[in-house]
Amino acid sequence: MGKVTPFLMFNDQLEAAIAFYTATFPDSEVRNVFRSGADGPVQSAEFVVGGQPFMGFNGGPHFSFSEGFSLFVRCQDQAEVDRYWDKLVAAGARPSRCGWITDQFGLSWQIVPQRFIELIGDEDPQKVQAVMAAMLQMVKLDVAALERAYEAA
Repeated sequence: MGKVTPFLMFNDQLEAAIAFYTATFPDSEVRNVFRSGADGPVQSAEFVVGGQPFMGFNGGPHFSFSEGFSLFVRCQDQAEVDRYWDKLVAAGARPSRCGWITDQFGLSWQIVPQRFIELIGDEDPQKVQAVMAAMLQMVKLDVAALERAYEAA
């Protein structure tokens, strides 16, 4: 664990969340699980998702997530965007807009292709504005449509 580690407070779904996240993202693992009693439910855990360490705790119904905290997933290409998006949707996630999606546990994710980051890093503000305008109309980010907006500007 690093010095600073995100700590996620779940209602009572920590075990299911860890199983889903570690199965969905490569470079993931469960490091430690602490149960309430020998055969009791999971109370807390240390786990890694996509190389990022997390702590998790089942804190009860008074804890919930908001879009004020999200997990940013930088994808190599459209195929990787589609793969994560489709896995999240199949598990019950609710798509929002601009590449955001809220999973079945209430945690928000940003599924973003690397190409988007490159396009909005362009020195031409007109091209950047065109890409941003296109992105704001999308639910799942579409690399080809973003590139068309860039080229048309």
